Amino acid sequence: MLSQHDADTLLAIPKIARESIVYFYPSIGELTEIPLVSPNNQETFIFSLRRGSIDIRKNTYQTQARRTIVLARLDIAGAPHCNPDGIDIPCPHIHLYRTGFDDKWAIPLPELFRNHTDYWQLLHDFMLFCNIQAVDIRRDNRI
Repeated sequence: MLSQHDADTLLAIPKIARESIVYFYPSIGELTEIPLVSPNNQETFIFSLRRGSIDIRKNTYQTQARRTIVLARLDIAGAPHCNPDGIDIPCPHIHLYRTGFDDKWAIPLPELFRNHTDYWQLLHDFMLFCNIQAVDIRRDNRI
């Protein structure tokens, strides 16, 4: 288990691509995973982008630390999420790590997320939210 302070610190530290290569936004039904590191190489992260296969509007962006700890996940165009307190949070929403609950809590998108219908803008807003820097992600005309 990770303390809330440690999780918040991991989310806030800069994250850069482990390799200087071009990554592409995933095609329908596909997943793109990008290995990230902290600038001092002491922490590793995984940044993943998943596109839905049945509902092509459904996209998920996720930042994980230490292989399995979900720090933040943005769900776009999916079903509402029911938090542990029974409150439903409609999509799009963002899941954040909470000690003792992992990523079971979701919140409405913060103001940083400017356009809830533009997947490309949401990707860049999520990267800013997670302090992901120096990652070259390109898209084609399918999104």
